Amino acid sequence: MHIGLIGGIGVAATVVYYQRLTAAIEAQGGALELTIVHANVHELIKNNLADDRETQAEIYARLIDRLAAAGCDCAAITSLGGHFCFEETEARSALPLISGVTPLDDFFVEQGIKKAGILGTRVVMRTRLYGQINKTGATALDDYIEHLGQTYQDMAVAGFCTDEQRATLVNAGARMVRDQGADAVVLAGTDLNLAFNGQNTGYRVIDALDVHVDQLAKLALGVITLDDVKTGK
Repeated sequence: MHIGLIGGIGVAATVVYYQRLTAAIEAQGGALELTIVHANVHELIKNNLADDRETQAEIYARLIDRLAAAGCDCAAITSLGGHFCFEETEARSALPLISGVTPLDDFFVEQGIKKAGILGTRVVMRTRLYGQINKTGATALDDYIEHLGQTYQDMAVAGFCTDEQRATLVNAGARMVRDQGADAVVLAGTDLNLAFNGQNTGYRVIDALDVHVDQLAKLALGVITLDDVKTGK
């Protein structure tokens, strides 16, 4: 299956999707058909902060049209923060849209996680990942969301994590585990690998990107079908 990715939001996140998806396919001895289109991260941030879902969905729809013209069979948004207008985009999409959020709830159950600490954009944290974490509990640092959200945004746009930003984000995860009883901290922002890769945090970290990539790899290899994704199998 030919996978289409909406990239550029941000660039570092797109690179990680590309790297991990390629590695997953190669590990299975498969061949990857992939096309990536480039979105504008500044447009996304503006529309996300304004909760302008219709405008961003129209932008995505035009990009998905390009993926369809390139022969893609499905599309995915390489930003969990960018999923804020998923339903609006899905309604306009020329291709099946593969969510990076939907598989997480079942994954947490499988992993025995009863409460997940959420790190990501402001909206992701405020909504506890768009209200889609229902089978397990979810928590966030509500008194610190604005600062964490700005820290994440600055890092994502720059494509680079400073030592100060890394300390802020890693310490936030520790607070959720220590003070709020989180069993694991979920990197629900695709660029968070910039802060957490190679870090010994002392607590369990789950990168939501890996769950999304696993599903896309299974689609690419024909292990699952689009109908399986639709029915949640």
